[in-house]
Amino acid sequence: MDTVLVKEYRANIVECVHNGHICIVDEQGNVQAYAGDPDYIVFTRSSAKPLQAIPSIRGGLADQYGLTNEEIAVMTASHRAEPVHIEILKRMANKVNISESYMVCAPSWPLDEESKERLLRAGKEKSKWYHNCSGKHYGMLAYCSMAEYPLIGYDHPDHPLQQEILRTVTDLAGLAPGDIQLGTDGCGLPVFALPLRALATAYMKLAVPERIEDKPTRDAVIRITEAMNAAPYMVAGKQKVDTLLLEDSNIVAKGGFKGVYCFGLKKERLGISFKIADGSEEEWGWIAESILEQIGYSNKSTIERLKSAYPKDLINDEGLKVGNTETVFTLTRF
Repeated sequence: MDTVLVKEYRANIVECVHNGHICIVDEQGNVQAYAGDPDYIVFTRSSAKPLQAIPSIRGGLADQYGLTNEEIAVMTASHRAEPVHIEILKRMANKVNISESYMVCAPSWPLDEESKERLLRAGKEKSKWYHNCSGKHYGMLAYCSMAEYPLIGYDHPDHPLQQEILRTVTDLAGLAPGDIQLGTDGCGLPVFALPLRALATAYMKLAVPERIEDKPTRDAVIRITEAMNAAPYMVAGKQKVDTLLLEDSNIVAKGGFKGVYCFGLKKERLGISFKIADGSEEEWGWIAESILEQIGYSNKSTIERLKSAYPKDLINDEGLKVGNTETVFTLTRF
């Protein structure tokens, strides 16, 4: 059974209610706190991107092409195609020299409205580079080229790269082979369905890599998460929850479409995942803020950064306060 996470009020009347599920696990993968159902099955969507990058980095991609932190980080990104994102993507492409035409993600406009408007005014067209998943796709193609895997069909579940990724996600999530169900993501790649508890376990291992037994995988996770913390803007963009949390070097974080969000805490050795049942993303910042407050997170500046970026007052187009938002869940602790 899900639980109410957030309520939105207009003129003191409840206008919207957002239900969902939260799971927090310790370094053994045991549930320490939850709201709703910690075993609720979710599709990872883009929260899987740091996990999907592991085989490429483990296989030597960063060393082969001399990738910078920014270039590794954009492989994990749901970027907004701001100019700095496209600059880093093109820089990586100049090193790798594979045509973007191989990417199966569709030509798109930037998610960043200012960047989109600038392109439209300049008479530009949609591009695969502007797709928010282009860094993930191009990184996969670069690894396929290096590993001598076929470039055509890299999006198919039976492709050797996708099989590597599936094994990696399964291992980090603490699941047995066959426990993960597959679907097709919006960008055309396989996407994973698994319990929130397992997804939180995978993020715990991103934050606590010494819990990963395989050394090459452990080393790859360290390199990926260090890049994400070193270049948080590459992972999302201005005032986005991913970027705001990753500015805290103690946190590894990544959200996904349709309301799924994950983060791991290094010092506390915790993995956290949650799902907003109606698929909304607007509530991510408020929910993450409440979770951090309820567990007594010590870095108050991170909480304040979320509060500043995501105020709970509802402001209309004229700049007037017309309502407010409340996080109403209380974590149940074991």
